[in-house]
Amino acid sequence: MASIFTQIIRGDLPGHFVWRDDVAVAIMTIAPIQPGHCLVIPVEEIDHWDDVPEDINAHLMSVAQKVAKAQKKVYQPKRVGVMVAGLEVPHTHYHLVPANAIADLDFALQKPAESDALAAEAARLRAALAELGYAASE
Repeated sequence: MASIFTQIIRGDLPGHFVWRDDVAVAIMTIAPIQPGHCLVIPVEEIDHWDDVPEDINAHLMSVAQKVAKAQKKVYQPKRVGVMVAGLEVPHTHYHLVPANAIADLDFALQKPAESDALAAEAARLRAALAELGYAASE
């Protein structure tokens, strides 16, 4: 059975996209740690991050850098944390979390978010990406 992320990428389940191209997507997580928390996911369903081919990983990191720049523009955090946990969904995904302190990266802070709020955050990040000169889907 396809992962929940594959189902979102295919359009079978709803998702709030920040970025989409042929190799990667960035979506808002439904249980953010901090406002603006999103996930960068390869389109190809790969369970373990250390099995991601180097070229795809390089692309994921490129997308992550672009999205992080948009997060910095929108939320003005001290840092954007990047985490790979991979326990909750068997499909590689990189968490990008705006943070001002290490405590801001604690998964215990996750809270379900309303769809309208996620849509608004995704729109803010897409606008910031455009202002920075990055196409939201390339």
